[in-house]
Amino acid sequence: MINLYAEELKKLKEDCCYRSIPAIRKEGRYIYLKEGAAEKKLLNLSSNDYLGICADEAISKQFLLTYNGAIGSGSARLLTGNNSVYNELESILCKLFCKEKALIFNSGYHTNVGVLQALLTKKTVVFSDKLNHASIIDGLKLSGGDFYRYKHLDYEHLKSLIEKYSNVYENIIIVTESVFSMDGDTADLNELVKIKNKYKALLVVDEAHAFGIYGKTGLGLAEQMGCIKDIDLIVATFGKSIGSYGGFVVGNNILIDYLVNKARPFIFSTALPEICVAFSKFVIETILPYTYAKRLLLIDNAQKLRNELKSLGVQTFGSSQIVPVILGENERAVDVAQSLVDCGYYLLPIRHPTVPKGTARLRLSLTTDISFEDIKEFVSVFAHLNR
Repeated sequence: MINLYAEELKKLKEDCCYRSIPAIRKEGRYIYLKEGAAEKKLLNLSSNDYLGICADEAISKQFLLTYNGAIGSGSARLLTGNNSVYNELESILCKLFCKEKALIFNSGYHTNVGVLQALLTKKTVVFSDKLNHASIIDGLKLSGGDFYRYKHLDYEHLKSLIEKYSNVYENIIIVTESVFSMDGDTADLNELVKIKNKYKALLVVDEAHAFGIYGKTGLGLAEQMGCIKDIDLIVATFGKSIGSYGGFVVGNNILIDYLVNKARPFIFSTALPEICVAFSKFVIETILPYTYAKRLLLIDNAQKLRNELKSLGVQTFGSSQIVPVILGENERAVDVAQSLVDCGYYLLPIRHPTVPKGTARLRLSLTTDISFEDIKEFVSVFAHLNR
């Protein structure tokens, strides 16, 4: 029987889809890749630590000087795993987002799976953007309910699907990412609010890659577009810009209480370690409010990188800190990524089936640690490799 899995692994390797865990260590903005007995120093262009918080030892040391709580949690929150620090962080999130209630999950993945698995019943239909994250798709599939995927950012297609399928259901849910993790482009949240209101739907927005980056106070794209109050559930993560671990959802009392009772990843998981929750609280209270200028520069540098790549005739798109470099077939993406490692850059190839066939790419995730000089040097190296 095990031969079946061996054959599948062999096929993955032949298709340049095989994954393995890299032997690395991180130090500031660099990755040290183990090569035999030696280490290769590489500039990290694959991190979701957008504000450089995870890599900043001074922030960690500052936090540890003030922290005197437990390391673990001991059980699920519905048993004995709850603690005042969870309640305090949820209260802070409620105030920031002007929502009635918040709920912390063990990761952004757990949040999306839990929210959608719980909300999608036989009486409910979900309409999901075609390029939504795997965690959203998994939550929809695990629910066993009905869902339809509309063409990426095509809101006329979304409306046509709603009009075609929704009349046999009691509830309609629309779900989207705000910043899309593979393309780096953004949803028109105000247009989605109009559609939600027209069809009396619930709107769920995943701000995983926008929380900590967009908006005056860093709450995300909904803050920047001025529509937080119109979104029923906002999902985000502490594991990217906040440099911590865990996820959360904010909304009204009824929806959050429903999730406490129905979201299986919340009910049946040991609660996050208290130290993780406390660190997220620390960053949101003491670091995030002072990052506005850094966040503006990050988005500006990303746009400059896009412009430089386009001048080389390279296909890229989006408007966020995520900059895709479309290369085509899986094998080419793997080869170019390895060549860049040889030149001192840590970049991973993103391949089918993670992205559509024929759109394998490099995914540059810029952080505030990456300067425009770094970008120009990278573009020069890439131009040489891409000739």
